[in-house]
Amino acid sequence: MSLVIKDLHATLEDGTEILKGVSLEVPAGEVHAIMGPNGSGKSTLSKVIAGHEGYVVTSGSVTLDGEDIFEMSIDERSRAGVFLAFQYPSEVPGVSNANFIRAALQSRLPKGEEIDAVAYYKNLYSKMDLLEMDRKFTARSVNEGFSGGEKKRNEILQMLMLEPKICILDETDSGLDIDALKIVAKGVNAMRSPDRGMLLITHYQRLLDYIKPDHVHVMSAGKIVRSGGPELALELEAEGYEFLKDEVATV
Repeated sequence: MSLVIKDLHATLEDGTEILKGVSLEVPAGEVHAIMGPNGSGKSTLSKVIAGHEGYVVTSGSVTLDGEDIFEMSIDERSRAGVFLAFQYPSEVPGVSNANFIRAALQSRLPKGEEIDAVAYYKNLYSKMDLLEMDRKFTARSVNEGFSGGEKKRNEILQMLMLEPKICILDETDSGLDIDALKIVAKGVNAMRSPDRGMLLITHYQRLLDYIKPDHVHVMSAGKIVRSGGPELALELEAEGYEFLKDEVATV
């Protein structure tokens, strides 16, 4: 499995160019982190991969297992194994967490095959225990009335249950206190697998203290301007993003 992004360009619906030639490969078994200042295109990249309708791909490609995801609908991308944990998870009033996740899993089964309810709830409860989530959250509507930390844990719960091929986490650490961050990181680390790739989008080194990346990429002005190992995140933490001015000029 490999997520391969080649020379990706994308605009807003009004024609404003956001992604200006992004190339990146995330093989199975690896965790890649993307860092960069506000407005650099990090979240746009995640949304374009997931199929957000507010962006227009003007050139380039994104493939998963060699399959062109731009030929897939949003639902098909999800069933193919693409998962996006949102920076600001949406509320789904009237749909319980348990039913929401169960419907998502059911949609991935062959026609005529049904989920075993006992096995489903046993798996769900074990994942909730890992994330220190109260069982009452199974009956609550998706993210409705949840705190910021509860919403983020709920996103990770969905990811744990769906077991996607590529996990894209868009600023999952945003708004989390240190205890919630540790719990969310524990859930993410439980997903690490030789068969799964991960793309973490973050502003801060603190997330990478708990989820150790194999590679770190720095994004600025719609491009990846530098790549390196985990030490690159430490350099950013120490120096800030000022050095990117010169980097962008040479890319």
